[in-house]
Amino acid sequence: MSSSRTARRERFPQLSRGLFAALCATICGLQNGLNSSTERFKSRWQTLALLALAELLGMSLWFSGSAVVSELTREWNLTGSTASWLTLSVQIGFVSGTLLSALLNLPDIISPRHLFTVTAIAAAIANCAFGWFAHDASAAIPLRFLTGMFLAGVYPPAMKILATWFGRGRGLALGTLIGALTLGKATPYLINGIGSTNWRYNVMFVSLLAVVGGLLVLIFVNDGPFALPAARFDWKQVGRVFHNRGVRLANLGYLGHMWELYAMWTWVPFMIRASLSARKSDPSLAEVGSFLVIGCGAIGCVVAGLVADRIGRTVVTSAAMAISGSCCLLIGFLFGANPVALLIVAAIWGASVVADSAQFSACVTELGDPQYLGTALTIQTSLGFLLTTISIELIPHVERIVGWRYAFAVLAPGPLFGVIAMLRLRMLPEAEKIAQGKK
Repeated sequence: MSSSRTARRERFPQLSRGLFAALCATICGLQNGLNSSTERFKSRWQTLALLALAELLGMSLWFSGSAVVSELTREWNLTGSTASWLTLSVQIGFVSGTLLSALLNLPDIISPRHLFTVTAIAAAIANCAFGWFAHDASAAIPLRFLTGMFLAGVYPPAMKILATWFGRGRGLALGTLIGALTLGKATPYLINGIGSTNWRYNVMFVSLLAVVGGLLVLIFVNDGPFALPAARFDWKQVGRVFHNRGVRLANLGYLGHMWELYAMWTWVPFMIRASLSARKSDPSLAEVGSFLVIGCGAIGCVVAGLVADRIGRTVVTSAAMAISGSCCLLIGFLFGANPVALLIVAAIWGASVVADSAQFSACVTELGDPQYLGTALTIQTSLGFLLTTISIELIPHVERIVGWRYAFAVLAPGPLFGVIAMLRLRMLPEAEKIAQGKK
């Protein structure tokens, strides 16, 4: 008995030391894990900030031709139809680039960081050539087409990079990215309003911004902890996107949203210029006003992303499209009215018309095949931008017939269709995968 007791006494210090060592190791492990989580938390928000800035700078190329269209119309004697092609050519170029990228699975088989950098710089070169060498529409339109084609490598890859950093909070992250994109597309109007009186210098400056954006991603941005190995080329992935019922409905909602978005962004500055001109207001007010109206979308995207992660993506997208669709019907009645009233309603429209954009992409990342998210996102954007070429071209024809009072009403069916698609998605079992069940 005593020998057994003595043995236990001898083992007790060893056991105590072992337990103490195990406890210390556990505490150290927890501390290291906490430090690692903290570092990862910091890294993902730093990545979001850098990627958003790069997206803003890169996508500032988009409307660099539209922002100077008044000067080009005077200098090159452009017709209204030819002037609209300065924007349409970018849309068609972007569609061509996204189709090529999707068919080749480019965002999934090569580094999205490298794709972003190379295409941002290539788009900047094409835009710089437009600003430096173009002296008529026949030279400008092909160069704007190339700008749009290269920008296809800037937008979808950025969304994929963010998806590798954000498992939770993806709606806010993508909302911030699309908000930066929106602000970037508004930037040429601000530069044209407060910059040089020579439009060529303004276009060159925007091109420089895009180069900086590409280098930011190359030097400072890395793939996140949720990144998967590069996928193998599989052309069948394009078809599989359409067989996924949840992704299909998210894409249908996106199409309704896109029918309205780019036609609004393209033609609202024209409507504001015409309205303020009728009241003999300062022309620079129209440029700055256009920047603010489109730029309000940045706030809408961030707020919508924050709310969508908490109450559901289908709810937020439906509400945003209901508001923007109402603005389609209302805005025309303020043409020629008090500029303050016009700009307030236009700002509400600007905030709501793009607020839901990131949530359609977030749905695709949550419902689609993780290995081929880049391809799925590229297909979504390709189809959406293809549709925009119709609505952009439609608005000036309607305006010539019925005037600005009713021209934008033809956009209202788009958000209505989008609301129906997203409410249908909400009722599916697959919707439980959206935002950790907050569908």
